[in-house]
Amino acid sequence: MEDFVFEFWTVWSWLAIGVGLIIVEMIAPGLIFVWFGVAGIVTGLVVGVAPMMAWPAQLTLFSVLALVSLVSGRMWLKKHPLKTQDESLNRRADQYVDRTFTLSEAIVNGQGKVQVDDSIWKVRGPDMDLGSLVRVVGTDGTVLNVEAET
Repeated sequence: MEDFVFEFWTVWSWLAIGVGLIIVEMIAPGLIFVWFGVAGIVTGLVVGVAPMMAWPAQLTLFSVLALVSLVSGRMWLKKHPLKTQDESLNRRADQYVDRTFTLSEAIVNGQGKVQVDDSIWKVRGPDMDLGSLVRVVGTDGTVLNVEAET
């Protein structure tokens, strides 16, 4: 019975598992599943060369390869970080630095608001009247630091 259950561990099974894990990585990116997918593909290639390898040895090989590929992949990415075309892509507030906006709410006690496209942003700066022009000089999380536009 045990042989029947683990009979499906063939080269094609491991290749399918590897490709499946890489597809999971494409659906839910996080640079985790790709390393397990690589381990599955390499395990499949090894099983293709040694088809009589017992299933416990295959699982052990897969586990070791997964750990090695995960650790080495993380080390490589630490030395060679991924670059994006827009460094402020996930820091939306940084995209507004050096731009000028009109206050949609007066700055009172150092806080006010501006409308940027279709959203309202909190601003911090010197007290100013509604409708004043302000220039963004920096950010603090989701708060725009502003000064009077001259």
